[in-house]
Amino acid sequence: MLRVGLTGELGSGKSTAARMLAERGALVLSSDEMGRALMQPGRPAFAKIVAAFGQEVLSADGTLDRKRLAALAFDAQRPRVEELNAIIHPAVIEEQAMQMAELATAKPHAIVVVESALIFSTQYGSIGGWRSRFDKVLMVTAPDEVKVERFIARIAAERTLTAEERAALSADAWRRLQIQKQIHCPDDVILLQNDGDVDGLERQVDVVWRQLREMEREGAKGQA
Repeated sequence: MLRVGLTGELGSGKSTAARMLAERGALVLSSDEMGRALMQPGRPAFAKIVAAFGQEVLSADGTLDRKRLAALAFDAQRPRVEELNAIIHPAVIEEQAMQMAELATAKPHAIVVVESALIFSTQYGSIGGWRSRFDKVLMVTAPDEVKVERFIARIAAERTLTAEERAALSADAWRRLQIQKQIHCPDDVILLQNDGDVDGLERQVDVVWRQLREMEREGAKGQA
């Protein structure tokens, strides 16, 4: 089995790349989906978040108010994103490892892609960091202005925004990007440029998919 990490900053389009890889046969695991599941009431991460951030992050139905939690984590004056990461990242990485181990047994020749925005930035995980968790990492990139517009469009969800709402979302996006840009991208990472040309990204994914399949075949030969 080939273990592939897929990362990219906010608005880069990594989810689009993940969908394209899935269409070609990859088994895609979403760190965001794992995180959401692990933050449900009754899960250990839920209790830890409420203990750290207080009752104000709870919705009326008793679940986490993710928007409020994000606002606290990325607050411009007192960012607490690392405090949140210290709770979520270990749990998500453990869940990733468990699911990948199960897939290695069930589908030993699969190409498994873990979609995660924080592969390089997390301080948590196994000894050796991300290199011990993945055989290859792909990183989706795009111009910062494009990333910000994609972020705003995703949050707006086709709703017409007021000038104030757009300005607030834009400021939030730029603030998050600045936090993410503190991380250095290793030289051996495969880059996918996603500047808005979907056909161009498709062509790049085709090339990368062939490379990944060859890597999996070579790895299988080495284990034979």
